[in-house]
Amino acid sequence: MTLRTLAVVGTGLIGTSVALAARLRDVTVYLSDRDESAVRAAAVLGAGRPEAPQEPVDLAVLAVPPSQIAPVLAELQARGLALSYTDVASVKAHAESEILDTAPDPSRYIGGHPLAGRERSGPLAARAELFQGRPWVLTPTRLTSRAAFGRALDLIALCGAVPRVMRARAHDDAVALTSHAPHLVASLMAARLGEGPAEAAHLAGQGLRDTTRIARGDSRLWSDIVESNAAAVADILTRLQEDLASIVAALYDLADPERGRELSGKSRHTLVDLLDRGAAGVGELEGPRLGGPLRGEVPAEVPGHAPGRVPGRMPGQAVPCPPR
Repeated sequence: MTLRTLAVVGTGLIGTSVALAARLRDVTVYLSDRDESAVRAAAVLGAGRPEAPQEPVDLAVLAVPPSQIAPVLAELQARGLALSYTDVASVKAHAESEILDTAPDPSRYIGGHPLAGRERSGPLAARAELFQGRPWVLTPTRLTSRAAFGRALDLIALCGAVPRVMRARAHDDAVALTSHAPHLVASLMAARLGEGPAEAAHLAGQGLRDTTRIARGDSRLWSDIVESNAAAVADILTRLQEDLASIVAALYDLADPERGRELSGKSRHTLVDLLDRGAAGVGELEGPRLGGPLRGEVPAEVPGHAPGRVPGRMPGQAVPCPPR
């Protein structure tokens, strides 16, 4: 299966980057967005045609906020925009549930999330190479058709990304830890700069800049993302709150010269333990577990082919196929 035509609905950073990658592979791309200036900017970059297709395209990519996926999908399917549909939103479970209840044809849809981005937003920040080598999660439902699955895989391949397949809830729990909660923590730290002494910004090193870089993200989009995954994000922040409470108490103990040596020793141990756990956690991002199976990932199985391989895919890009 090869994509010949693509519709990108939403020409922000991700949508325009998808379109640019597709154009490099000679796919005909049609662009749309509620913001006409965003469509014009994407078109000027060479991302595609700022017009509606005359016949259904092979695949429509919904690059809209998580809360808009289900209603936009229902509207586009009613218009017959595409043969299959996917999205690039970073929260999956809520939209999936709504789609199964309201979409005219849920079998033509498969959820998607490319784990790539920049701290900048909008079409002018888009890059065709944005997804190169990055994981791209697919979240098929029990109704997802083989055709929709195959077209989504073709999209991932032409963008140079690595497909992974997960249950929607497992995906959302994972990105709450790796993306959504960290964004809020970065925002909290960056907000402190506005309340600190004037000279603090002049003394900021690269560590602070790295820690707060993602706080530049679009606040309206990130509000939608976090709200759509609120329970999972709250769970992560609750655990952070517990650790912070322990560290704050330990630091006040260490700052009090009247405390005894025994109490100071316990507090020092609490501090060192946190720093050690942090160093170990960084190792999780670099260790041998990367590239292995994900918690919540669906086992690969394609009828008529060896388990763990998808025809035309490189080793390490194994993904499952839905039962339909």
